[in-house]
Amino acid sequence: MDKLLKTLIFDDQISLSILETTDMVNKAIEYHSLSPVCAAALGRTLTVCTFMSQGLKNQKDKLSVTVSGNGPIGKITVCGNGDLQMRGYVDNPQVDLPLNSKGKLDVGGCVGKNGRITVIKSMGLKDPYSGSCQLVSGEIAEDFTAYYAFSEQQPTAIALGVKIGTDGKCVGAGGVIVQALPFAQTENLIKAEEIIKNLTNLSTLIENGSAEEILKTYFGDLKYTEYHPKYECICSKEYLEKILISLGKEELCDIVQKEGSVKVTCEFCRKEYEFTQEDVDRLFN
Repeated sequence: MDKLLKTLIFDDQISLSILETTDMVNKAIEYHSLSPVCAAALGRTLTVCTFMSQGLKNQKDKLSVTVSGNGPIGKITVCGNGDLQMRGYVDNPQVDLPLNSKGKLDVGGCVGKNGRITVIKSMGLKDPYSGSCQLVSGEIAEDFTAYYAFSEQQPTAIALGVKIGTDGKCVGAGGVIVQALPFAQTENLIKAEEIIKNLTNLSTLIENGSAEEILKTYFGDLKYTEYHPKYECICSKEYLEKILISLGKEELCDIVQKEGSVKVTCEFCRKEYEFTQEDVDRLFN
């Protein structure tokens, strides 16, 4: 079961989140038949967006994030909500690249360095919050660290890891994220950042252990709050009907006449919905 552990460290001046997201990544691989490097890219993004969704104030608040680089994977899209129901997809799920110079999956080359992260948070206000930042490396962790610094002015350090086994399944995925509270002393943030820098084998630590073990080993025996995120699509025929109505009856009837029906496939879970002429008539009556 995936989990997110949240606590405070260093005199309660730094917020710490430790995530296990292996099941989530495997669900994404199952839905989208992801290549190993694409699974790593989407898995890292799902992990950090799970952390962002936990920060939403209400269960019905929504998060939408896109990572648009100039690499062959195309755009990465991840959505979530305050209930930590996460989902995502990539434009080109079968991209395959050689390992990078460190012998690891080349996520940076897959995503690309030129592009932007865009974050939209719908929190029940008149206008949603929108933030954006240029990509730094395409490695995801560095890019979201930059996003928090430049767009939300929140000192943050992020370590993310996704390890794919020889059978194409994820054997370990997760993240460790620290954020300075407003009154945090600089030396405490530096100490937290140093620990993050040393977590270069994070996915292996998760494969062989747990979030609780990482917490105890690197930060001490602390009390924490535990959350349980999961990959769960919230699509439905009723939701898609609202989108179809925006296309107009004339266009929908034209599609039915040419194709026999209107077929819509959910990008997040690949489920297909079919709308007949009778459905179209009902929508506009």
